[in-house]
Amino acid sequence: MKIRNSVVFVTGASRGLGLAFAREALARGAAKVYAGVRNPDGFHEPGIVAVKLDVTDPASVAAAAQIASDVTLLVNNAGIAEVSESPVAQNVEEQARRIFETNFYGVMRTSAAFAAQLPGDGNGGVINVLSDVTWRSVPFLAPYSASKAAAWSYTNNLRLHLKARQIGVVGVHVGFVDTDLTKDFDVPKADPVDVVRQAYDALEAGESEVLADAGSRELKASLSATVPGYIDPDVLRA
Repeated sequence: MKIRNSVVFVTGASRGLGLAFAREALARGAAKVYAGVRNPDGFHEPGIVAVKLDVTDPASVAAAAQIASDVTLLVNNAGIAEVSESPVAQNVEEQARRIFETNFYGVMRTSAAFAAQLPGDGNGGVINVLSDVTWRSVPFLAPYSASKAAAWSYTNNLRLHLKARQIGVVGVHVGFVDTDLTKDFDVPKADPVDVVRQAYDALEAGESEVLADAGSRELKASLSATVPGYIDPDVLRA
């Protein structure tokens, strides 16, 4: 599908990567761009229509899908991340449930709400923002990693389910992106504009997956190794 003349709905679009998705869609000639945000009154972006959305609330998701019934491209960007003390910390189960509500169940809810109304003539699509921690073991991000691994699996199944209707599904894997969410991490970060451009380019080219930075590409390449990067991260720095 093409972004030009499409109608795009971006979840978690108030700032960061989500806002970059919304702005780039507009720049590429989208006919309309919806921004799914928790507080529409606080969102003022020229040419972009704010829609109240809380992906953890089924009623909110259903209402947003009804308002934006003309959507042809859904971008599942909304996500949260929290640092854990360890994978076995006392509060890790509670933390995991909170993270999964947004990062996994949120993707399921919005996909289910919008899928039926996406056009099935090659002009419909879904982009899911995933993460390199799908394949990278980071103990202090264990619940977040698990949520993104689950979202990756769901994305792959959704792609096969929608294939018969010619609806493209792109999974975007990337490490740290230079947004407010990662401002406290002193690590290399991808440019959100570059990540968004790669995602839209892949969708338009009929591709299924984007490895948006060098780290993600190295991780994916290690999966078939005898000792892959998710078992021994040191092999990635060899």
